Amino acid sequence: MSPGLAGKVAFITGVARGQGRARALALGAEGVDIIGLDRAEDMDTMGYPLASESDLADTRELIEKAGVRAFLDEADVRDRADVEKVLDAGVRALGRLDVVVANAGVAPPAHRLWKIPEIQWDDVIATNLTGMFHTLSVAVPHLLETPGTGSIIVISSGAALSNVAGITDYVATKHAVVGLAKSLANELAREQIRVNVIAPGTVDTPMVTENRTQFRMFRPDLPDPSVDDVAEACRRMSPMGLPWLAPEDIAKTVVYLAGDDSRWVTGTVLSVDQGTVNTPCIEEAIH
Repeated sequence: MSPGLAGKVAFITGVARGQGRARALALGAEGVDIIGLDRAEDMDTMGYPLASESDLADTRELIEKAGVRAFLDEADVRDRADVEKVLDAGVRALGRLDVVVANAGVAPPAHRLWKIPEIQWDDVIATNLTGMFHTLSVAVPHLLETPGTGSIIVISSGAALSNVAGITDYVATKHAVVGLAKSLANELAREQIRVNVIAPGTVDTPMVTENRTQFRMFRPDLPDPSVDDVAEACRRMSPMGLPWLAPEDIAKTVVYLAGDDSRWVTGTVLSVDQGTVNTPCIEEAIH
């Protein structure tokens, strides 16, 4: 068990499946009650299915099976009022807020910058960056109501740290949230509220393994690469030899940053990526 977590409450965006669900279950196993939201609906500009209402219901059931409380609802992080409504209701129901995991995000189809459709750019910026601003701006006042405690965990991406080509809209947002988090860490340090960033490498979630619009970014040598072809490319890029990590691998870092073991850690970026941030970038496909 991670010290200092039992009885606390965490707010997680993008909670319905994948990394969001894994983070909720990992914190739940530590005795943390969960407030969560998810769009639970596809987005036309993305090339893979997003989480569904059924996914959200399944996550609620899994959290409650872990023996902790779950207050989950549908909301789109692009809509500040939606986020605020769910969080405020969750805090009223569960009594407090101690941890924020700003996880919601989308991975768009791969295009060179000058070929990115404007509507795609707007959706990526609105979800990955503006949605992060909405999440943190409505959460911080609740954290300030519990003096001397608090951990905010912002999810960036190893793709940003490696400056991966072909997804400049995604990379731009994931760079931006690092700066946002580091600045906020300085604003909240005197309040003993910590703000840190996790930059995951490639993770086995639908965002990766079902996102066929990005497959040629990994295998530009093939006209129609399969997920197995992508796995081969990812394995070659990974110094530690796996094609991708499991969501639970990243969730363990969330637990560390949420608990007392990291109580003097703030303003940092932790890469959980098998060392791929130190390897050459992948060659993007021509679009």
